[in-house]
Parts: sequence; C-alpha cells; structure tokens
Amino acid sequence: MPRYRWNVGTLLRYIMLTIISLMMAFPFYWMIMSGFKTNDEIFRFPPTFWPETFLWSNYVDAWHAAPFARYILNSIGVGAAISLLQIINSSMMAYALTHMRFRLKGLFTGVVLLGYMIPSTAVYLPSYLVLSKLQLLDSYTGLILSNCVSVFSIFLIRQAFMQISHELVEAGQLDGASHFRILWTIITPLARSTFAVMVLITFIEQYNNYFWPMLITKSPDLQLVSAGLRSFFVEGGAYGLKWPQIMAASAFTIAPLLILFLFTQKTIMQSVNMSAGVNKN
Repeated sequence: MPRYRWNVGTLLRYIMLTIISLMMAFPFYWMIMSGFKTNDEIFRFPPTFWPETFLWSNYVDAWHAAPFARYILNSIGVGAAISLLQIINSSMMAYALTHMRFRLKGLFTGVVLLGYMIPSTAVYLPSYLVLSKLQLLDSYTGLILSNCVSVFSIFLIRQAFMQISHELVEAGQLDGASHFRILWTIITPLARSTFAVMVLITFIEQYNNYFWPMLITKSPDLQLVSAGLRSFFVEGGAYGLKWPQIMAASAFTIAPLLILFLFTQKTIMQSVNMSAGVNKN
C-alpha cells in the first residue's frame, strides 16, 4: 500500500509539472506559430493554434525589413563582454569578502550588499554624467563599462564561495600560492555551476536591456535587440498592423537566449542540486 501511494503521488507530481511546463512554453509556441500566420488568423476567434498555411515569407520579410543581424550581434557582444567582466570583478570581490582578513571587513561587506537595495534607475543620472565627462556616451565602451559591476553578481558568487572550506585557501597559502592563484585555480573551479547561473542571468539581463542603452546611445548602429524591436514595431510593424512580422522578429531575436540555455542547463541543474544538498544538510 505505501508503495502504491508513492507511485500515485509521483504520477500526480509529474502531471502537475507537465501542466506547468506547458503553460510556461505556450507563449513561445504562440509567438513562433503566429509568425507563420496571416494577420486575420492571429485575431480570429476562436483562435487557431496551427496556421492554415506556413508563411515562411513572414520571417524572411521581417529579417530583411531591419538590420536584425546587427542588433543581435550588438546584444551578444555587449552581453558577453559584460558577463566576462562581471566574472572577473565579482570573483575578486567575493573572494576578498569571504576568504581574506582585513579591518572593517564586516562593515565593508554590509556597504557592498546595501548597494543591492538601491534601484538601478536612481543611479542613471550620475552614471550618465560620469560617462559624459569621460566622453563615453554613444559607444560600446560606455555600454560595457557602465554595466561591468553588479552587486547581485557579487552577492551570488559570495554565497557560493562561503560554501567552500577556508582550509583549501590555507593549504594553498602554505604551498606558497598567491591569493590570485588560489582564486582562479582552486576556488573558482569549485563554483563553476554558480558562475554558469550568473552568466546566464547577466547575459539575459543585458541582452534584453532597453532603457539604459537607449539613454546613452543615439546611433542606430549601436542599438541592441530590445531597441531594434521597438524601432521595427514602429516602422516595419506599422504600429502593430503587421503582427505576423512582429511575432516573427520577436521569435528569431530570442533564439540566442534559447541556445545559451540549452548549453548551460546541465550546469545550472548541478548548481540547483548542490544548493539543495547544502540546505538539506
């Protein structure tokens, strides 16, 4: 009897998870399928979940109606550069906060984490003025440097480093290794799953970033995907009159994010399982 109850409970759990997964995936399915429909099919009631004829020309027309290749490459390049810089500075800051000893360490940690409570919009004006003084407005350098530090990334990596025994650091120091070598050859490999999560979150955030890039850049050649989609909605999409093309453009612009997730999902699940094991202990 207990075994039967366990099987029923497991079955119900899988059914519930399947339903939730389908609900989460449905908007993506609807967006992709709408890219193959006509405008009338999209607004038809009751709605059709499958196009009568697959209009591949909608995707071709949307791709050629705006420089989406440049938008995507801009977003990928900026997102990858920011993710790399955040890995470097977040690792060094997190290592200092967890495995180094210095005066007022607790106060310094509190000040750093206090920055996480400040809304990002509150620093837009001073950040804009600083970039203006440095003559970095309307440039890739300004886009990257203004986002290369993240308090969230520091906090996330710090939590991962706190789970690593300090004895490993002491052993490295006894062998004559510097803090820099200990960080990159001992500590960082042990937290690679957390770094994968951080990169995924950071890349998605920067890939979809809209307001700040629009504020500091004016050149169309520097537009990221979000701003490019907005421009396409106004021009190529005719303010929502050409929804098949808008849906098609939205579909192929999220493709890099889906590919990134497919490559990192195994590492992310390892991070989740590791965190669950730590919390259980």
